[in-house]
Amino acid sequence: MKFSGFKVVKEALTGHKGWRPLWRNPDPKPAYDIVIVGGGGHGLATAFYLAKTFGALNVAVLEKGWIGSGNAGRNTTIIRSNYLLPGNQPFYEFSMKLWETLEQDTNFNSMVSQRGIINLIHTDGQRDAYRRRGNAMRLSGADARLLSRDELKKMVPFLNCDNARFPIKGGLMQPRAGTARHDGVVWGYARGADMRGVDIIQNCEVTGFRIEDGRVLGVETSKGFIGAKKVGVSVAGSSGRVMSMAGMRLPIESHALQAFVSEGLKPTIPGVITFGAGHFYVSQSDKGGLVFGGDIDGYNSYAQRGNLPVVEDVLEGGMALMPMIGRARLLRSWGGLVDMSMDGSPIIDKTDIDGLYFNGAWCYGGFKATPAAGYTFAHLLATDRPHETVTAFRFDRFNRGYVIDEKGVGAQPNLH
Repeated sequence: MKFSGFKVVKEALTGHKGWRPLWRNPDPKPAYDIVIVGGGGHGLATAFYLAKTFGALNVAVLEKGWIGSGNAGRNTTIIRSNYLLPGNQPFYEFSMKLWETLEQDTNFNSMVSQRGIINLIHTDGQRDAYRRRGNAMRLSGADARLLSRDELKKMVPFLNCDNARFPIKGGLMQPRAGTARHDGVVWGYARGADMRGVDIIQNCEVTGFRIEDGRVLGVETSKGFIGAKKVGVSVAGSSGRVMSMAGMRLPIESHALQAFVSEGLKPTIPGVITFGAGHFYVSQSDKGGLVFGGDIDGYNSYAQRGNLPVVEDVLEGGMALMPMIGRARLLRSWGGLVDMSMDGSPIIDKTDIDGLYFNGAWCYGGFKATPAAGYTFAHLLATDRPHETVTAFRFDRFNRGYVIDEKGVGAQPNLH
């Protein structure tokens, strides 16, 4: 089933009787060439590119819940490539380019909206740091624009530029950044993978790995053993628990990251805005709700909920940035599980176990990385070689001293 304007009109005129499920619900085969553990955005994107770009025909995605039940549906939907360090910037710019063609590639409306992102400047030192970041972005092919205070006030007049503690002196803008519909992204990749023969198996929890002589033979699941020549693990905040079944201890911690949405308002926020004197970021959904978030909760957790001190901290950041937010009512909040690596950057690499591969430790950047994470993980699974944009995302960087310390935060709560 192909989507098009003609299809929409036809179904409207014929009682919408021609729509079909977006993907099949098959029973698992006894064995596959490649099994992807995790049916979120990254896992489904990996399966999609394995089938579309690398011609893999015998692939399965295993999801313990339903498609989109994890972090894919629990984030603030921001897409951007405004990174500084050479280990990160080319990768996220590659992801940005894939975002720009995603809807054509998947034939699905993921509601990609490139409305721009503005990182606010509050000190002279921060202006110097953002100027450096903007230059690094432009050198790698990304777009960047340094905004003066007057330019900023014309674009977003509701900001409190004269705050006594946090005066706003300008901003760094990436016009191509923006937001996407998280469910639409997941559904589009799931549909695209299914159309190319990938089996998407929901309610199938992985309970262990079968490993012999240092090689993975498949996975034990709630639906029985499933054999595989290669297994790729892409399970977001559950990475530590899943990989421990294979006897691996990862250099990560799992934390809850909260997000919030207000009641529906008239169009207010033109794009995405981040508070440079604290950790607060906000955009506005197509339904009118202000979508915003901040820091992780300062303790390890596997619960998809947060705690009140972080709620207070995030709302204080919003009030300092734009006092008008105090008049909006908070509609709901939720929490996603994030893998926080010790340097704040991800891992895409082969493990010491032959045939077992890992994609995780995305910290705050999992959603925006979805297309490139899927493509590069598929590249690794298909070719056994890392894609050129992820050569720095290796396990051994911590032993070799080649950490990618983008913000100097990592998983330590005292550094947030």
